[in-house]
Parts: sequence; C-alpha cells; structure tokens
Amino acid sequence: MTARADESDLAARATFAPLPPARLARAVVAAVFIGLTLIGFIRILYEQGGDSVGVSVSFACIVALLLLQLLWFSGPQTRLRTPVGYVALAAQAGLVYLPMIRFSDAWAAMPGFLAGSMLLVLPSVFAWLAFCAVVASMGVLQAVFTGPPLDIVYSSISTITTGLVVYGLSRLAALVVELHAARAEMAKMAVVRERLRFARDLHDLLGYSLSAITLKSELTHRLVTKNPAQAKDELVEILGIARQALADVRTVSSSYRELSIEDECRSARWVLAAADVEVRMKLDYRDLPVAVSTVLATVLREGVTNLLRHSKAEWCEVTVRQTQQQVTIEIVNDGVRQVSHDSGSHGGGGLQNLSSRAAELGGELMTERTGDDEFRLRATIPLPVRKEEPPAELVGA
Repeated sequence: MTARADESDLAARATFAPLPPARLARAVVAAVFIGLTLIGFIRILYEQGGDSVGVSVSFACIVALLLLQLLWFSGPQTRLRTPVGYVALAAQAGLVYLPMIRFSDAWAAMPGFLAGSMLLVLPSVFAWLAFCAVVASMGVLQAVFTGPPLDIVYSSISTITTGLVVYGLSRLAALVVELHAARAEMAKMAVVRERLRFARDLHDLLGYSLSAITLKSELTHRLVTKNPAQAKDELVEILGIARQALADVRTVSSSYRELSIEDECRSARWVLAAADVEVRMKLDYRDLPVAVSTVLATVLREGVTNLLRHSKAEWCEVTVRQTQQQVTIEIVNDGVRQVSHDSGSHGGGGLQNLSSRAAELGGELMTERTGDDEFRLRATIPLPVRKEEPPAELVGA
C-alpha cells in the first residue's frame, strides 16, 4: 500500500474514532455514582451501626438521592432547565441537608451530588455561584460538627471533587448520546444527498435526450410519406441519441466514473462509523489501474450500502489484497440474522451489476452467507486486466 494511503488511513482513524455505546457510558456513570454513595453509606454504618432505624433511614435517603441523580439529572435527553428540573433540584437539596440533622458529618459525602447538579441545571454564572455556595456551606457545617481545620479542608475538597465528577461524567454521557444521534443523522443525510444527486443527474442527462427524441420522432412521423430518405436520416439520429441516453442511464445507475479505492475506503470508514459499525480495514495494495480501482471502489460502495440497508451489523471487515496475478476485495459483516430471507434481501440487482462489471475486466464476484450470521462479498480482478469482449450483436450495432 502507498504511503499516501497509510496517511489517509491514520487520518481517518483519528477523525472517526469509534464511540463507546451510549448504554456503556450510562453504565459507567451509574457505577461511579453507586460507588460514591456506598462510601458514604459505609461511613454511616461505621458510626451508626447499632442504630437500625438510623441505618434504614440513611439507606432510604441514599437510594432516593441516587435514583434522582441517575434518572433525572444524569438521565439521557432530560430537559433540566424547566420548572420540574428546579423542583427536582430543591428535592435533592432536601435529601442532602435534612439528613445532616441526624447523621452530622457522616453525611458529608452527599453534598457533592447537589453541587454537581447545580452545574447541570442552573445557567452558567448562577451555577458556579451555587456550586461555591454548596462547598462553603459544607465548610461551615463541618466546622459546626467537628471544628478541626483539617476536617473543614477535607470536607470542602471532597465536595468540590465529587461535584466536578458528577458534573463531568453526566455531561460526557450526554455528549456520547448526542454524538451517536448526530452521527446517525449524518448517515441519513448522506443517503438523502445521494438520492438527490441521482435524481439530479438523471434529470440533467435524460431531459435533453428525451426531448430531442420526442421532437425528432414527431418530425420523422411527418416525413415518412413525404421524404423517406430524410426520415431515415432522422431515425439514425434518433437511434444515436437513444444509445447515448442508455449509456447515460448506466452511468448514473452504476455511478460509473473514475473512482479511487483509497477515497472510497475513507468514505466507507466515515459512513460506517456514523452508523455505529465497528470498522476493521486491512489494505495491502499498490498503484492500481484506474479501471480496477473504479470497480473495487464500486464493490466497496455497494457492499456498504447493502450492509446499511439489509443488516443490523455491529462490525464490518474490509480487506484489499494485491498479488502479482490479481487483486481481491472482501467485505464481511455480521447482523444478517435480523434481515428478511428473500432472495433479494441483500441487494440482488446491485450485486448483479457488480458481477457484470467485474466480468468486464475478466474478474468474478462471489457472495456467501455463513452459519454465523455473517455475509461475505468478494470480488477478484486479474492483473494485468483482461477485458471481456463485447457480444457480437453489440459490435455490429
């Protein structure tokens, strides 16, 4: 593979690094928050171990605080800056400060959740003022509970750290969800743009040809009896326009133009990453003839299109390997189990076109569905290229 291709591959990996699943981000947030509350509960057990009522009350308050934090303040796509959000913030303040009447400094691990929620709910300036107010209140309460300066410093730092962790993890989890949604929307927009391009190209290519055919056909109809020789000339021109229109249709439908396998690999990585599909690419090729690169790029494009349309893939592996005798592209993906099992479920028309185009270069196309619910698409092109001869009837046309 060329150095340029290596650089492009590294750039693509850096730009479109795989995202963690949204549920994993939420699970990490839940695990950290549960761990923080457990630390506080263990301290209460240590200091209130003989008081079963106190332990039960503290456990109920901790569960309520944790559920409020996870399901509302750190919940996916929750609209925090609403009247309900401010009521929830007031309820959390009650769960943070009221238990201190009974548990004093043993409850000192909990105000950090309120500090983090202040940053999540309130507007920027007020949020940091409220954050500092919560930290300062803990310093004052700690001075009332115990008195030593080190305890006050420890309690303040603990509240600051917990608050920033709560805020940071909640925002990161929300950003992961938003980024997944944005990538999915970008993938949909790419499909819409391609459809619009197809419609635009079809209109531009065929509008003139069909209009010319219509006009010349009307003229020929009038000349058939009056001037057969001129009518014959018009028919020849109509045939030429029709052939050009047919070639234009094939151009649009198969996107047959000079394509770069390098650019298509980069595009495929981007589109699949946008669809949350893990991409693994093994690229081992050198300078390829333009015709071969175009066919390989078209195979990759069709394979990615079929994957997005006809499977619920979680991963896709693309391999391009070149030897002295041939070059092979292989696309393998999972997630075939959920798709329909009809004969055309994996893009039969597109695959037939690919097979024809590979055959034009003396190559072949193979598709296979394995027992592990995987789909394999492989195209092999010989090197040097052996172009298939056109049928005799087309040569004489």
